[in-house]
Amino acid sequence: MITLEGITKIYHTGEVEVAALKGISLHIPEGEFVAIMGPSGSGKSTLMNLIGCLDQPTSGRYILDGYDVSALTDDQLAWIRNRKIGFVFQSYNLIPRASAVHNVEMPLIYAGDNQQRRERAMAALESVGLLERAGHLPNELSGGQQQRVAVARALVTDPAILLADEPTGNLDSESSIEIMKLLRDLNQQGRTIVLITHEAEIAAFAQRVVRVRDGVVVSDERPAVATEMAR
Repeated sequence: MITLEGITKIYHTGEVEVAALKGISLHIPEGEFVAIMGPSGSGKSTLMNLIGCLDQPTSGRYILDGYDVSALTDDQLAWIRNRKIGFVFQSYNLIPRASAVHNVEMPLIYAGDNQQRRERAMAALESVGLLERAGHLPNELSGGQQQRVAVARALVTDPAILLADEPTGNLDSESSIEIMKLLRDLNQQGRTIVLITHEAEIAAFAQRVVRVRDGVVVSDERPAVATEMAR
């Protein structure tokens, strides 16, 4: 599903080179739920951008669902992002004056995919338990409900992977647990999920935790025991 081979990323600031990633190799099989952790400056955000096809590596090879995306054009990367990856961010990024169902429809609209668009959006909302809120505006929803709409929007194109970047960062503890249990349920239904987080209690919901520091993978393990929150 996801294979990174010797991935490096070097940024240039004037004459100074900054190596954000230093030869990362990682494999995530289909259907796995993986959390990527690391402190600020560890390289986890750069890694997320590469996995999400928002940026390209300086060197190395990246295979996503059978596609070698290491050296694609911007248009090709945009196609991959729209078709293969569902994004969930810390900020919900919902359109304030659009209903929940219209927000969920947006990826289909951008892709020019009008086939049963409303039905697919409603089905996505139903999958996150918000069918009865389809007509509500974002300001009529709680933070947890808004993030559920964002998850539904990420799912509506039936992506190969769901990439969640600090999805509970703006939520209280109760709503955070609800969102993480939703992601875990989606994974148990067969969805591949990559979670970026700095919180150990949130990472504990994943099947596997990859820790990044100073641009390299320092550990790759399966949690032996779930935290109380993740039970």
